[in-house]
Amino acid sequence: MDMSGALPPGGLKGLRIGVSVAPSADLDRLGLTEARFRAVLGELARSVVTADGRLAYGGNLSEDGYTAFLAGQAHLHAPGSRPLLACVPFDEHRSLPLPELAGRLERFGRQAEIVCLDADGSPVDATTGRGEAPEPVTDPGARHRALTGMRRHLMRRVDAHLFLGGRRGGFQGALPGLVEEALLALEAGLPVYPAAGYGGVTADIAKALGIDGAPHLPDPSDATPPDPRLLDGLARLRALADAAARRNSGNGLTDEENRRLAGSRDPGEITALAARGLARLRQDR
Repeated sequence: MDMSGALPPGGLKGLRIGVSVAPSADLDRLGLTEARFRAVLGELARSVVTADGRLAYGGNLSEDGYTAFLAGQAHLHAPGSRPLLACVPFDEHRSLPLPELAGRLERFGRQAEIVCLDADGSPVDATTGRGEAPEPVTDPGARHRALTGMRRHLMRRVDAHLFLGGRRGGFQGALPGLVEEALLALEAGLPVYPAAGYGGVTADIAKALGIDGAPHLPDPSDATPPDPRLLDGLARLRALADAAARRNSGNGLTDEENRRLAGSRDPGEITALAARGLARLRQDR
């Protein structure tokens, strides 16, 4: 398998790769832009679907968000299908007026499989049982539950999880989104692939999992103390990673390959490394 080129057709056939992605606050310090970050995300989508794989992502239905972007990119390279599964948490679809929600579900549904979820993360028809006005979820505990429910649902629908970027603060859930998704993936026995070359909380996830290779970035002079919930989540990740190591269960990659994954900014290499790990795990079953 070429680590720098495209995967062969069928290289990911039958597999759905969950993508955990959010803007990275480290982009500026790495000399990168959000446009470049999105271009890499688009290339990752292309690499997966042209190898006959499918994608999954949990997020909102905003016109300029990652759900819309991934749906468009995946459909572009597999126009006869809907290779992206997009899971929409309860608090997100309830925040939209019903006519606007129905319109977005119809538009996005041409390119992706859209699954709206209830307050606990079970699939629901989001256009019934409500009025036309937005019904925003304002209780923080209810929002946390909805986001965690969405992430648990996502883990039941994927074969592996890939991480890119991510916020360390300013998150809406009980934990930073990517950290919670990494925890839930490991708890579900899923292989995780932290592509930490773009910094963000993915770099912290890689370190917590004992993976070296992420770019080193000194703390900015105006850095604020880390959110205690972030530190708690990373500590829980370290404990889960230690338990997985004792069970000899990982992501199918060698230490050197994991280091390459953690430092890579090449979407073709990132996808090929994840595919290599998954192929080894399949052989071992």
